[in-house]
Amino acid sequence: MRLKPMTETACEDYLAGAIKHYADEHVRSGRWSPEDAYVQAEKEFAELLPDGTHTAGQYLLTLVDETAGTEVGMLWYGLREEMGVREAWVWDFNVAPSYRRQGYGRQALAALEQHVRARGLERISLHVFGHNKAARALYERMGYFPTNIVMSKTLPG
Repeated sequence: MRLKPMTETACEDYLAGAIKHYADEHVRSGRWSPEDAYVQAEKEFAELLPDGTHTAGQYLLTLVDETAGTEVGMLWYGLREEMGVREAWVWDFNVAPSYRRQGYGRQALAALEQHVRARGLERISLHVFGHNKAARALYERMGYFPTNIVMSKTLPG
């Protein structure tokens, strides 16, 4: 697995779908209303990526199966410091549906570890929606563990 910098065109294509997906996930999780979700998602992406692929401290990467030479997904992380620890914060990670359940997720996360170690970072952190059981299982298999959990209950009536 190779992580290569995302092209400007690939970034534009990615953002077109990612903003809507992010908004939909927040609606599904109950955190945002359907009416406001897309605008809120656009705002967050604009704040995080004001210069697209040229935004300092942000890495937008394409996942490439080196054997087949095929692009199988994407990964985006940014640099940050949390309590004196320099870390990579994974903003988005996606293996294309036709390539899922074939080991690409594990390979990509292993490649990410090498990528961030080469930059002197000490930790990788991420957020995963509670309803995304497949992603949670993958992260746990790769050694990630919960650092905090937010839980909600919708009351009837």
